[in-house]
Amino acid sequence: MLNETLADLYNQYIDKLRSEVESFPDDKSLWKSGGDIPNSAGNLTLHLIGNLNHFFGATISKNGYVRDRDSEFSSGGISKDQLLGEIAKVKKVVNDAVRSVAENEMQKTYPVQFQDKDVSTEYVLVYLLAHLNYHLGQIDYHRRLLAGN
Repeated sequence: MLNETLADLYNQYIDKLRSEVESFPDDKSLWKSGGDIPNSAGNLTLHLIGNLNHFFGATISKNGYVRDRDSEFSSGGISKDQLLGEIAKVKKVVNDAVRSVAENEMQKTYPVQFQDKDVSTEYVLVYLLAHLNYHLGQIDYHRRLLAGN
């Protein structure tokens, strides 16, 4: 079933996000940026957590999460342990939400417009997986370039 496949892939990528954050040598290195790299790995991590909580928690599960997208890119100095705790929480949110979508609901219109258009739930879930993976690559690059490991 598609939702089981998606849940498995999301678990893999969220585990990779956890691993990337754990690989930073210290809290300070998570918040480094420079040159043409405007967003730190910490900010990208907050962005992914906010994105997943919004589209899975608030929209699919209706858990009351309220997103503050601006703070995802303006906050800083949050400890590695705090980020890891939020990653663990969002993993559960994503798993619960993905597994709650019945196979016959995948082709139905996602509950809210996505990028200013009506699209299927399947489209949104696949798109968000690609979005997660894209930012994972950026975080990995940040770690190697700016954190020196």
